[in-house]
Amino acid sequence: MNITRENLDALNAVVKVDIAKEDYSDKVEKILSDYRKTANIPGFRKGHVPMGMVKKQYGKAVLVDEVNKLLQDALNKYLTEEKLDVLGQPLPKPQDNIDWDADGFSFEFELGLAPEFHVELKSKKAITHYNIIADDKMIDEQIERIQKQYGKLVSQDTVEEDSEITGTYTNEEEDIDNTVTLTLDKFKGKATSKQFIGAKVGDVIILKTKGLYDDDHELMHALKIDHDRAHGLDIEVSFTITEINKRELADLDQDLFDKLFGKGEVTSVTELKAKIKEDAEKQFKQQSDQKLLNDVTEYLVDNTKFDLPGEFLTKWMQASGENEMDAEQAKEEYEKSEKSLRYQLIEGKLIEDNNIQVTVEDIKAHAKEMIKVQMAQFGQMNPSDEELDGIAARVLGNQEEARRISEQLISQKLIELYKEKANLKVKELSYENFVKEVYGDK
Repeated sequence: MNITRENLDALNAVVKVDIAKEDYSDKVEKILSDYRKTANIPGFRKGHVPMGMVKKQYGKAVLVDEVNKLLQDALNKYLTEEKLDVLGQPLPKPQDNIDWDADGFSFEFELGLAPEFHVELKSKKAITHYNIIADDKMIDEQIERIQKQYGKLVSQDTVEEDSEITGTYTNEEEDIDNTVTLTLDKFKGKATSKQFIGAKVGDVIILKTKGLYDDDHELMHALKIDHDRAHGLDIEVSFTITEINKRELADLDQDLFDKLFGKGEVTSVTELKAKIKEDAEKQFKQQSDQKLLNDVTEYLVDNTKFDLPGEFLTKWMQASGENEMDAEQAKEEYEKSEKSLRYQLIEGKLIEDNNIQVTVEDIKAHAKEMIKVQMAQFGQMNPSDEELDGIAARVLGNQEEARRISEQLISQKLIELYKEKANLKVKELSYENFVKEVYGDK
């Protein structure tokens, strides 16, 4: 067997594989001999079928199969030994009318080669790294939500601004009949809220659905109708009040602290605020890191310049896609995926240049931490190592889940690399202002 390569340019090559008869003949003869021992052909005893008949019936199929196996193994070995960084998979050049009676065969494969390039993390313009803090306003609002959640309902005679009102939306023609509990701050307009102030149990309030809530999703849930029906709905509905309550805030005492965090973990309002701030900012860090990852990724894709073997990759996508594509569809598919492919190459280069690795132990430790957090949400605060190991083993037995965790860890390591080496400027702001700046005022 002989394998040669012709580099057409820096990104494209053709590999030629010459297979001689001696490369496959012994293997083919052995397989046919084994067939002869077991072949069941009418008129002949098992094991006594003439070899000529076996070859005539099975010879070409065995030959084709063995040549293809030999070809694939040889090609894979060659790519490994030559340390060729290929994109996609080798594409066989079309060959018409192969003479399988010949004493040797030649096959050619097109290769798309990965480009050589350098990744520069130090951008000229600094990339913003947000440090999101839980400000006093957010902490106070969270404390009030907790007090309401753990507070008690007190019945009222009439509706006030802070009442919780239970009632039923109805419209007989539209077949609407849904009981809900609401607060007046959920309505879009102040005029709607004013209709409720002073109302009593049994009163019926007529409301227009158009502009009743900020968006159609809230209307959909309030009336218990599907999304398409809620969109742009402009009818009148009746709201019959059946219950009026006021929620008394729970006292900020040790009993509440123990319910929230476990006995003795928090013993004062000051400690409560500190705990809420700590927990909130842990969540904010994840959002900040994800934003940083997205921004650095965008910078790297836009500013790391290299060419790709686009024509080869288009043909490869057309040949290997699950669904049949013509040349134009394959071109569109390549153009849609080019940015993603560029980042995969950039990420791979960063991982290689900075020796970023994720071990089996890393994946197991991360899985155990995730499981501990989930168990804590259900009140299991101190699971044993044995219990965690057992659950982690079951989780990681799912290859898809193990791959997902590995990718998470790679992303975390890349974020730490960016924090260390990229040109960043830290901007501290509240979560409310972060949302306004990054996502717009929603």
